[in-house]
Amino acid sequence: MRLSPARQHRQRIQAEQAARQGGSARHASGYDLMLMQLGEDRRRLKGIQSTVKKAQIKVELLPKYAAWVSGVLAAGSAHQDDVVMYVMLWRLDAGDYAGALEIGRHALSQGWVMPLGNRTVPTVLAEEMADAAQSSLLAAVGFDPALLLQTLDLTADHDMPDQSRARLHKAIGLVLTEHSPAAALNHLNHALQLDSRCGVKKDKERLERRLRNGC
Repeated sequence: MRLSPARQHRQRIQAEQAARQGGSARHASGYDLMLMQLGEDRRRLKGIQSTVKKAQIKVELLPKYAAWVSGVLAAGSAHQDDVVMYVMLWRLDAGDYAGALEIGRHALSQGWVMPLGNRTVPTVLAEEMADAAQSSLLAAVGFDPALLLQTLDLTADHDMPDQSRARLHKAIGLVLTEHSPAAALNHLNHALQLDSRCGVKKDKERLERRLRNGC
């Protein structure tokens, strides 16, 4: 569902105005309208049990939030915007990883928090990106290692459970295995140091043999 160019422009302007109003941003009419829309869409999603179907619907829903997100990010808003944070989650589920990381970068720089659950923003980014990469590998579908390395860079200075960071290093190692075995081994070693039960020992041994044999 796409908004008309005029509505997209109006939504972006409303988002920038709301963001620039500082502490009163939550009471801006544009933000209230977006929260109402978000509530409707979340109720629709709650009625669906299939994870695959939910992801498909999120792909359909996301375009109508794009102008709002662009406006908030353009304004450099320091004030928590739950609409934008839900869009980050939905982009992850819908496979728009670059778009999710764009929001993640802003959220981390401003100290924003997740609107639900107990995980922090860096933990969500690390775990969800790692899981997406491993799912792609299981499905024999390529995954851009640059997205994982960007995630690692974005979250490097932020606290998270060692197991979560290990998952990210593991995913990077597995994605890099074919084309950059030395770099892959480095990430698998990092993963193992962080979490001895992260499940990389066999992959690590295979890479070590490959590198010893000059393959």
